[in-house]
Amino acid sequence: MTTLRSGGCACGKVRYSVSGDPLRVGICHCTDCRRTSGSAFTFYGIWPLAAFRCEGETSRYKDRSFCPACGSHVFALNDTEAEIMAGTLDEAPSDLAPQYELWTPRREPWLQALHGADQFQGNR
Repeated sequence: MTTLRSGGCACGKVRYSVSGDPLRVGICHCTDCRRTSGSAFTFYGIWPLAAFRCEGETSRYKDRSFCPACGSHVFALNDTEAEIMAGTLDEAPSDLAPQYELWTPRREPWLQALHGADQFQGNR
């Protein structure tokens, strides 16, 4: 049986679903992710684009899609993959666990390296 996960923006005007398991799950501490999320890092999962479905109007900035009504950053799409912001999933907590951390030199000093996750000083 294929896992189906769903999520959406804060106001509910954008809804999406992804089917199957993610290709990979990560945390990123880069400047762009910090500014986009408004937090110390971004937690996300990557699925094949074919596994992604979306309803509702989105706007884009630098390949990142957000709800134009409430501003929630929900996903980023490219030609082959859908990057889902894990905090926008309906299930919380989820069964997703990061396999890697990106841009670790930008990690806040009060955060510890994620045990068992591969560590990268930049992109993978």
